[in-house]
Amino acid sequence: MKIKTLKNWTPFFILFLIAVFGIFIPTLPNYDDGKYNLADIAWVLVATALVFLMTPGLAFFYGGMVNRKNVLSTMMKSIVAAGVVGVLWIIVGYSLCFGKSINGIIGSPFTHLFFKGVSSGPSWILAPTIPKTLFSMFQLMFAIITPGLVVGAIAERMRFAAYVLFTILFSLFVYAPLAHWSWHPDGFLAKMGALDFAGGTVVHISAGCAALAGALVLKRRKVHIEKIEEKPANIPYILIGTGLLWFGWFGFNAGSALAASSLAVSAFAATNTAAASAGLSWMFFDVVRGKKPSVVGFCVGAVVGLVAITPAAGFVAVPQSIFIGVVAAVISNMVVQLKSKTIVDDTLDVFPCHGIGGMVGMLMTGIFATKAINASGNDGWAYGNFSFFLIQLKAMLIAVAFSFTASFLIFKFINFIVPIRVSDKEEEEGLDKSQHNENYVQGTLLVGTPGGLREFVNPIKD
Repeated sequence: MKIKTLKNWTPFFILFLIAVFGIFIPTLPNYDDGKYNLADIAWVLVATALVFLMTPGLAFFYGGMVNRKNVLSTMMKSIVAAGVVGVLWIIVGYSLCFGKSINGIIGSPFTHLFFKGVSSGPSWILAPTIPKTLFSMFQLMFAIITPGLVVGAIAERMRFAAYVLFTILFSLFVYAPLAHWSWHPDGFLAKMGALDFAGGTVVHISAGCAALAGALVLKRRKVHIEKIEEKPANIPYILIGTGLLWFGWFGFNAGSALAASSLAVSAFAATNTAAASAGLSWMFFDVVRGKKPSVVGFCVGAVVGLVAITPAAGFVAVPQSIFIGVVAAVISNMVVQLKSKTIVDDTLDVFPCHGIGGMVGMLMTGIFATKAINASGNDGWAYGNFSFFLIQLKAMLIAVAFSFTASFLIFKFINFIVPIRVSDKEEEEGLDKSQHNENYVQGTLLVGTPGGLREFVNPIKD
């Protein structure tokens, strides 16, 4: 009983120690070098808020897809990263990603430990017109949503405590190195010449490969073994989630220009076009395969298009983004079908959609990137530069190998420390009840009466 009490106290005690330690960090005046552009600040502030909106959007997107007895647990796992990564980022996360480079592998954890020197130092070298604090907060939103993407693969069977531990370890040992390699000027992928405008490698390939690793470690759900087809709990949730993700993705991609510029406008247009063409492509490809056009199909396709255009948004022209969206949706759709014939239980197809979508996007960047859109980028294979395509391919393979291997080891380590999977009884009961003591009931309303609020359950039948 005492051991159980100690386990219950440990997370709060650690957070309390961090809070107390933060009291003693010296406060320095904000640094102002007189070079800030107010329009750029306004745009990146908006973009930062838009990217944050993607996290609850993802919660709705995933929550609507799972069985109704796991809706809340799935949404909780998606949203809790905002708390876990939000604190971890201030302590050491930002420093690991963008601190002084250690041989192009990782940032020094001491450069900005507990946000030291962020608000009082000069602007980030690649974002000279906005405060470094704003740049850091923008990057934080990417770090928050990345482990949240993995939730779709481990849904309906992973313990909440184990997932929180995964979020911490993944952020430190997978996300931070990849962000440093790709986005720090001294990172080895950046020096190699690889381009990733807004996170095809750092966010989507890393999350997709971690999802595959998690599905393999956690093994199959009972319903997957018995080949029981489960209907989505709430399709309108999926539509709402897609809308929020699509809306937030404008900040995700266009905000990565880090300025209110023509490059941001181009990335914005390419993002919307790729999502539109991919949604249609997935839906029409389903029709070719004998299915009927569906809300879920269009929504999933649109998200795949958003994923694929992410690394390319600031490097390719708008017309080519149509091709990127169409091809990415078809490839991901085919991989979903292939995966369904295997024993891999990736609950919501995170690897086929985000992992494969990110890979397609990296390679398409290698084909269609052009200096006509971004002079600081490169010309791709379509413009006579095959060597750049090979660089993108090499960077993609490195990211895939590293993300999968490191994530697999993290899942194995967590399973050694704490049970990573719920019991058969808890899985049958549903994680909403067993992990959070809460229930999602479709059609439940609170209605006002003279005596106060009372619950009214709408008798919706399947």
